[in-house]
Amino acid sequence: MTQLARRSLLNLMAASAVLMSSTALMPAMAQAKLKVAAIYTVPVEQQWVSRIHKALNEAKARGEIDYVFSENTANADYERVMRQYAEGGNTLILGEVFGVEAAARKVAKDYPKVSFLMGSSGKPQAPNFSVFDNYIQEPAYLSGMVAGGMSKSGHIGMVGGYPIPEVNRLMHAFMLGAKEINPKVKFTVSFIGSWFDPPKAKEAAFAMIDKGADVLYAERFGVSDAAKEKGRLAIGNVINTQPQYPDTVVASALWNMEPTVDLAIKKAKSGQFKGEDYGPYSMMKFKGSELAPLGTFETKVPAEVVAKVKAKQAAILSGAFKVPVVETEPKSSN
Repeated sequence: MTQLARRSLLNLMAASAVLMSSTALMPAMAQAKLKVAAIYTVPVEQQWVSRIHKALNEAKARGEIDYVFSENTANADYERVMRQYAEGGNTLILGEVFGVEAAARKVAKDYPKVSFLMGSSGKPQAPNFSVFDNYIQEPAYLSGMVAGGMSKSGHIGMVGGYPIPEVNRLMHAFMLGAKEINPKVKFTVSFIGSWFDPPKAKEAAFAMIDKGADVLYAERFGVSDAAKEKGRLAIGNVINTQPQYPDTVVASALWNMEPTVDLAIKKAKSGQFKGEDYGPYSMMKFKGSELAPLGTFETKVPAEVVAKVKAKQAAILSGAFKVPVVETEPKSSN
């Protein structure tokens, strides 16, 4: 065999080896993409759920996960959907189980090799049931300071879904922040008994405006619509709706679910996922929450109020100030 022929044969063998190696790696690369499912009891456009959905879609866009979800899942169907996703080979399942705690935890016990990360009022459950919630009381406190500085009547209306601890602590933080700026501020508090009923929230807000409230805390969708129609101001919760209400929404306490979701994906991929509390990853020091930029209200909020908000934010981030966590039902004070 000539030297040229030997060289051609060696090149052919090398190319074949590379091809075989690449083919062998393809299944491993495909398996590296985590199968993730989420179960939502409300539409994905609802504030709270939209933040989870956004974070998971970002992970999907990066090529880290395959992502499927169910929305508007009734509590009566929740356990069945959880089991379907677990049987379908999903490694990580997310959702919110506030109304189906017992059933969801039973499913987790039946599928110990599946990682569950659920919005929950309860504690983690070994070995595979982790919990989270939107611990955004810090920016809620800051947004309350803004509200206290913007209210001319000294009367703030607050519309929430249900008086559960997860909502109560945000409302109390907001109220404490408002009182720091105006100790005499009064509150009217109402719960609509729904996580997604914009018309009902809107009507509750109208009633508060009729009583003299000039700033409204929009824990639910629909409140900002009422404020806009009546020429009042609103404070957002979980998401920033100022782009949709540029002359109405002054500030918002934002929830960023990315730190929580990204950590869960990392642990599930590495086999290190276990039952633990992911709630703290929603706090400001982990960039899990923040006060939205004032945007269109940058020059409308009094400078002294802005200065106090910035100073308080710095104190929160440094650990010098801790926002009190109060989970009892807030009451009207007027």
